[in-house]
Amino acid sequence: MPDRPEVTAVEIARLAGVGRAAVSNWRRRHPDFPQPVGGTDASPTFALAAVESWLQGQGKIAELPVLERAWRRLETLRDPAGHPAAPLVPAGAFLLLLHREPETWPALAAEPDTRLATALPRALARVAALTFGIDGAAQLGLPGLLGSTYLDLVRLLADLARPAGGPAADPQAAGPAADAPAGPAAAFERLLTRHAEANTRQLSPTPPEAAGLLAAVAGPLLSVPGATAFDPAVGLGAVLLALPPEVARYGQDLDPVSAALALLRLALHTPATDPGPLPLDLRAGDSLRADAHPGLAVDAVLCQPPYNERDWGHDELQYDSRWPAGQLPPRGESELAWVLHCLSHTRPGGLTALLLPPTVASRRAGRRVRAELLRSGTLRAVIALPAGAAPPYGVPLHLWVLRRPAPGDDFRQVLLLDAAPPQAAGEGGRDRVDWPELRATVTASWQAFDEAAATGRPVPADRPGTHRVMAAIDLLDDETDLSPARHVPPAAPAGDAPALAHLRGRLTELLAGLTEQDAALPEAGAARQPGHPPAVVTVGELIRSGALQVVSSGPGAPGRPAGHGAEGVPLLTDQDLIAGTAPTAVTDSAAVTDTAAVTDPGAPDAPVLTRAGDVLVPALGGGVARVVLAGGPLEGVALGRQLHLLRPDPALVDPEFLAGQLRSTALTRRAASHASTTARLDIRRVELPRLPPDRQRVLGAAFARVAAFDTALHRAAALGRTLAQGLTDGLADGTLELPAGE
Repeated sequence: MPDRPEVTAVEIARLAGVGRAAVSNWRRRHPDFPQPVGGTDASPTFALAAVESWLQGQGKIAELPVLERAWRRLETLRDPAGHPAAPLVPAGAFLLLLHREPETWPALAAEPDTRLATALPRALARVAALTFGIDGAAQLGLPGLLGSTYLDLVRLLADLARPAGGPAADPQAAGPAADAPAGPAAAFERLLTRHAEANTRQLSPTPPEAAGLLAAVAGPLLSVPGATAFDPAVGLGAVLLALPPEVARYGQDLDPVSAALALLRLALHTPATDPGPLPLDLRAGDSLRADAHPGLAVDAVLCQPPYNERDWGHDELQYDSRWPAGQLPPRGESELAWVLHCLSHTRPGGLTALLLPPTVASRRAGRRVRAELLRSGTLRAVIALPAGAAPPYGVPLHLWVLRRPAPGDDFRQVLLLDAAPPQAAGEGGRDRVDWPELRATVTASWQAFDEAAATGRPVPADRPGTHRVMAAIDLLDDETDLSPARHVPPAAPAGDAPALAHLRGRLTELLAGLTEQDAALPEAGAARQPGHPPAVVTVGELIRSGALQVVSSGPGAPGRPAGHGAEGVPLLTDQDLIAGTAPTAVTDSAAVTDTAAVTDPGAPDAPVLTRAGDVLVPALGGGVARVVLAGGPLEGVALGRQLHLLRPDPALVDPEFLAGQLRSTALTRRAASHASTTARLDIRRVELPRLPPDRQRVLGAAFARVAAFDTALHRAAALGRTLAQGLTDGLADGTLELPAGE
């Protein structure tokens, strides 16, 4: 790595808050733009200091955020042949020093660099030994002297972690970025997030919501003094981080750097009130082949193990004592090997909870192991979660809950819970999961079932469409399929006869309304006589004349969905617009602007709030165009990715006329641009008839009536399908009776 930070064009765009095309434009249009200092012709790199100076001189940034400056210093410490996250370990160790001994750094910072370079490593090693014990400190593998670059880094980290409004160690770091959520733990989280953003293909950490769900399932066991927990695939420690800090936490991970980062992360989130070693023991190694915690038995084992491993040690572990009754998991059932490994570290009466792919519940190869878990009374619950709960986000995972039988325990029933709503199937987006509702459903059902098992009370009654309690023996057959969807009775969408009658009445009203709307539709007139084609004007020409403004959000535009429950404003996606639904996601409100338009490719890419009179079109076209109505669900929402927003001057261009033209099949086909596998709407090439405003308004009113008719037609079709399914289910299960004589 170079001794001074370098950045690519993509990273320059990130620093300046613009798209990559803007950086290319700057390089062409500005002779004084910094020249490449490395990289390749296709992907050159530039000196960060020169880029920062140029951006500031052009007024494109006020000050480079301290987080980015710290990240660039970390990048210069990385060995190209080493682990990409290795520099985060000494960075985390320094933040731990700030957390555990906040008074030490000011004294060290006053020393000259020559003395600081010697004193700082000793201070880091001392704090690590006091926090983790001698063995734990050795696991961090802290390097000794890292040179002047490391000293520059720690000064930036001190500013990144300083309290808001506090004095900055580096005067250049002062500014809004330095006043972001402060503290050593928050600073380390920001560095880990930055690392995850740069390595999205290599990392798939358990999201905090899913980790919190695992912790909630084990909550009663871990609320007592002296409770212990274990995660044999700890990753970056998300699951153990969701537990109370007073719980003694153990872990293991195949990657020694990840284990060290998880150890630092947990220590940074533990209050620095106890000067002694913390109850943390995270080690590196292959959990299945080389268990680093032999003989450990804890109250709760919580884990999201790796999936679909072929080389997990099948041949070496054939006679391992962890396999009950000699039931070695098949080579293709690595997930079941993890289940049994977790059980081996659970004390009698303790709990194990794992996030597993749904195929583990039904694959024929694992039938014998599943059957043994049922016969022994170990498996207590299989819970189907919606897609998007945890990676891989397109798969609806299962949550398995097991208890290691205690002496005299003879419980032989299993809770099968389907917590995945029908509309979530196949959507696979994190923002689609209603976490408060999901957590409440899972914890309430599990705790009621678990308390009944512990006290001998009757188990909760079955609830069609949600959960069912079955005797273990009833699940033992040729397949031993534990999938909740196979056993939970479906809930009738319109259950009883009165509900179906209500649906039928509502459908009758909609159909009557369609008849009225049909009468108001435009009549087909005489065919147009051949002659001169009407004059047209393109959207690009309207933009240049000022009659129309356009915002186009491409695949890289900001406005990432933050999930339900996040603070922010509604975020409209292209799927929402096509489906005609209200926004289903939110975005960070601090990132939203009411900018009128972004027509310059070099302008900042920022989420834009919609206004009444705007016209919204998917970037992929498809004949969809909707007008934002005052007080409607599309007003005041943020513009997400893959959308065009057209903001006409109503005195010159009627919004309904514009939307109607954009829904025209021939018009959008002529303006489509084609890639290898997709077609996109080139919004600037769209041609509109050149008509006076009065005529536009007349046509716009007609377009609006047709659009309302189309919306009502789709609503009636959806209601009709619901009614038909309810009638089918009612006839099939016998809850509906045919009229007399049939």
